[in-house]
Amino acid sequence: MTNARIGDESYVAPEAVVGRPAGRDDTVASLGRNATVRSGTIIYGDVVVGDDFSTGHNAVVRDGTVMGDDVLVGTNAVVDGDVTTGSHVSLQTGAYVPPETRLGDEVFLGPHAVITNDNYPIRPASELDGVTVEDHVSIGANATVLPGVTIGEGSFVAAGALVTEDVPPETLVVGAPATHEELPEPLQRGNQIA
Repeated sequence: MTNARIGDESYVAPEAVVGRPAGRDDTVASLGRNATVRSGTIIYGDVVVGDDFSTGHNAVVRDGTVMGDDVLVGTNAVVDGDVTTGSHVSLQTGAYVPPETRLGDEVFLGPHAVITNDNYPIRPASELDGVTVEDHVSIGANATVLPGVTIGEGSFVAAGALVTEDVPPETLVVGAPATHEELPEPLQRGNQIA
């Protein structure tokens, strides 16, 4: 038995793990109503998730994560702990979200999009520097966001972009390193992740 509260009308695959084994410590994972946790997924203790949460297979959500309602953590996606997300968030297959990341409402991370938080990995002088992704932001497949960046509300990061600096609201971000362009008219509306 694990320390977990799982809301009504939820499904947790027998091959998934939610919470820690009972008696190991006093943390309790909490999933809201209508959750779907697919096989191979691991959700650590003290994770708090709202209603209508779902995962693909082999997703990982680590300690200290707090998520709103209607969040998808896709197959092989990793939310690496101490992350906060709003509601209506879609983290597609293989997306990586590290500690100290803050995602707003209606945020989309495409397949294998990567957010980073460490300017000098494995160096003693390095300190984690989280990324902030504001509401209605889309980040395309294989894009990478470097530590400390804020991506402004309604912006669109193109597939494969390397985001090295803050992005103003309602901006299109393309290239490696990324440049900022005016957001095309068809993209000038908020996301509607359902």
